[in-house]
Amino acid sequence: MHPPPSNTPWHVLVPCAGKGSRAQTLLPKQYQPLAGVPLLVHSLLAFRALPGMGQGLVVVASDDQQIDQVWAQWPQTGFRHAPVGGATRAASVAAGLQALRLAGAADTDWVLVHDAARCLLTAQDVHALLQHCQGDAVGGLLAVPLPDTLKSERDGRAMATVPRAHKWLAQTPQMFRLGLLQHALAKVADTGFAGITDEASAIERLGLQPLLVQGSAHNFKVTYPADFALAQAVLAARAETHTHKDLP
Repeated sequence: MHPPPSNTPWHVLVPCAGKGSRAQTLLPKQYQPLAGVPLLVHSLLAFRALPGMGQGLVVVASDDQQIDQVWAQWPQTGFRHAPVGGATRAASVAAGLQALRLAGAADTDWVLVHDAARCLLTAQDVHALLQHCQGDAVGGLLAVPLPDTLKSERDGRAMATVPRAHKWLAQTPQMFRLGLLQHALAKVADTGFAGITDEASAIERLGLQPLLVQGSAHNFKVTYPADFALAQAVLAARAETHTHKDLP
């Protein structure tokens, strides 16, 4: 499996400055072991399975105490880190983009921004995103069509059923040109990045329409304690499948 031919470099940026308090883990959730491997490392390895990646950067908080231990134990990720994380995801991404630029990335380079907590990402999903977005004028993101009935709520009661047609659940990676994404975030920086919950929302503020590339339901964000058990089960099933493939 190879990404489509392109002369445009692509880099990976992973904001990783949060604590993940909803996960209720002893360590920040990105460092919580999952099948014996930190959740963050699982989230990075899918990118290394593909040829052609340029820089890989993890944005951590300035007081992060765990990242050096992770790199010492798992050097094969090929990523480096920058202790420039901000108070919000958008602030961390903006700082990470500047760090990529200072390290030689160009405005026209693609940047794939990925959640550290989406640890079940596969190389196939990354390949699909690259394949669909390399030639797109705007860029795009992995997403899945909304599968469930959607309700609006007031005071804990369902008020109405919201039509689910044309509604998607956004995932990551989200893939945009470095210069375009940096410009989009700079436009809303003076508001404290209000309402910017992902990179696509910043691009949409410019009046642009990111491409939706269908991903997998397995690419969910580990957020709550029960999510760890589900992620563990998926990893175990994948390992069993690989074992069966290796049998004569």
